[in-house]
Amino acid sequence: MAEYVVYYRVSTERQGRSGMGLEAQRAMVEQFLQPADNVIAEYTEIQSGKRDDRAELWNAINLVKKTRSKLLIPKLDRFSRKVSFISGIIDQGIELGNWLDRFRLLRRF
Repeated sequence: MAEYVVYYRVSTERQGRSGMGLEAQRAMVEQFLQPADNVIAEYTEIQSGKRDDRAELWNAINLVKKTRSKLLIPKLDRFSRKVSFISGIIDQGIELGNWLDRFRLLRRF
């Protein structure tokens, strides 16, 4: 069993209102989760991925640190557009989970 904090992001209010971007991300998370997995919290943000000062992202990261859970993101580009930002978060000990992780794991066996 794994515990996750889920972070969803869309870039524009239009994407957020239409639900198209968020629906696709939620579907990816549902596909990823195993029956024994636990989602502690979900955070949703309408903000550019170019910005690192996103309030909901930092709320999610802080909860991950507090609970020692994993940050689950449907797609890496929903987290950040900057590799340096992503690597900095990983260097802080934040464990990331995304659907590619599980896909790669399944492909090895």
